[in-house]
Amino acid sequence: MLARSAIKNVGKTSSVFVAKRTKVSLPKLDWDFDALEPNISGQINELHYTKHHQTYVNGFNTAVEQLEDLNCQLKSDPSPTIAKKIVGVQQNLKFHGGGYTNHCLFWKNLAPESQGGGKPPGGALGESIKSQFGSLDNLVSLTNSKLAGVQGSGWAFIVKNLENGGKLDVVQTYNQDTLTGPLVPLVAIDAWEHAYYLQYQNRKVEYFKAIWNVINWAEASKRFDEAK
Repeated sequence: MLARSAIKNVGKTSSVFVAKRTKVSLPKLDWDFDALEPNISGQINELHYTKHHQTYVNGFNTAVEQLEDLNCQLKSDPSPTIAKKIVGVQQNLKFHGGGYTNHCLFWKNLAPESQGGGKPPGGALGESIKSQFGSLDNLVSLTNSKLAGVQGSGWAFIVKNLENGGKLDVVQTYNQDTLTGPLVPLVAIDAWEHAYYLQYQNRKVEYFKAIWNVINWAEASKRFDEAK
């Protein structure tokens, strides 16, 4: 992003462009930390948002700055040493960038029951779910199976596949891998332990069941309609 600055020099005004680095930050939540109780505790949401998501924000910003600096170094020193450093930074960029992006999706697709959380989708998304899966319960069951199958840490996404005529699918990813290209995420569910352990401990299947009570299907429908 470029910012325009006017600089006076010896009584004469000239305009120059100065590069300005911008950073990502935590998104604003649409609800209070305890608004999703009893399905997800306020303590979990506060730690998840202020500690874990903040870590990905910080890590992504740091990796972006490091990559910019290394790209400048590469111009004067196109060596294997600099290339190796760039590869290492790109790995951090993928991990923290995925964590930042996935969590932004995650917070937005949650809503208190008083704000419509858990209310089944209507419109085009509701019709697609019924056509492809027979019922919302069947889609939820499939998604929960994907979540339960995550070994270690990962995510499950309900997506709209633009390469397959806009069909719905459920995609499982590991660590903080995120989705790009034709797979448009409609719902993102965090299967990392930090998303549930303080409340559900080793009973993650209970967390996967409870979270559907606060899924913001209105947001998912909006994403479905906007994805072309």
